[in-house]
Formats: sequence, C-alpha cells, structure tokens
Amino acid sequence: MQAKVAKPNALIWLLLSAVVIGLDQWSKAWVLSSLPEFTPVPVIDGFWNWYRTYNTGAAFSFLSDAGGWQLWFFTALAVAISGLMAYWLSQTQRANWRAALPYALVIGGAIGNVIDRQMHGHVVDFIQWYVGDHYWPSFNLADSAIVVGAIGIAVFGLFDGKSGKKAG
Repeated sequence: MQAKVAKPNALIWLLLSAVVIGLDQWSKAWVLSSLPEFTPVPVIDGFWNWYRTYNTGAAFSFLSDAGGWQLWFFTALAVAISGLMAYWLSQTQRANWRAALPYALVIGGAIGNVIDRQMHGHVVDFIQWYVGDHYWPSFNLADSAIVVGAIGIAVFGLFDGKSGKKAG
C-alpha cells in the first residue's frame, strides 16, 4: 500500500492578507496624519478626491447610528468570516490561486477594518469617487480588498462550477 502524499495547503496565502493589512494600516496612518477631516482634496478633478471621513457602521454606513453595539457585531462578524476563510485556505491546495487569492484578500481587508474599529471605534475612509454631483460613499484599501475578493469568489466559483459540471 502506497502512502498518500498530502499536497501543501494554501495557508501561505495568508502572507497576502498580511500585506493587505500592512498597506491598509499604512495608508490610514498617512490619512490621519496628512489629510484634513471632511475636506475634499482633488486627485483627478471631476472623478476622484481624497476625503477623510469615518464610518462606525458597515458598507454604505449601514447601522452607523445604531448606538455602539455595531462595533462589536461587525468585529465579531469579520473575525468569524476571516476564521472560516482561513479554514477554507487550509483545505485548499496551494496552487489553486483562484480560490486562495480571493479568500486572502477578504481576510486582509476584514482584519484591516477590525483593527480600525478596535483602535479608533470607527473605520477610516478616504477614497471618494464622484461624477458631477453624484458621489460614491468614501472607502479605503481594506474595503477595496474585500470587494475584489468577494467578486473573485463569485466569478471564480461560477467558472469553476461550470467547468466541473462539464467534466462530470
């Protein structure tokens, strides 16, 4: 009987999560030391501003005025989701970048925002896109990593699901 050789898991991708956390926290430190509060600083006129603001809620300021309990709720949710995705990484083959990359991005973004919630009681946002009088809510690098990771999970899951059905 031949011994089964285990393939390396994808936990090494947590290094990408650490890079996301580091870049996110570095960018927020720059924002807190360099940008005025609630004052647009044009980057590309008519499209993009630096705009330092704070969010005590979740995406689009969901539950931002809920009285404080949401800080612990969103912290617990982010830690739970990150833990689940880290477990999934441990069950994923290292070479499966289509699964590992999105999980690592979501974990890094989620933990980056958890650090803000625990250090400041809110998340620091500073990227503002707009066209004319239509403004997208401000966001940060952690939010970007979460969105790109979530899109990756959906898109790669859809494509992998289709290829798996064809093979079966």
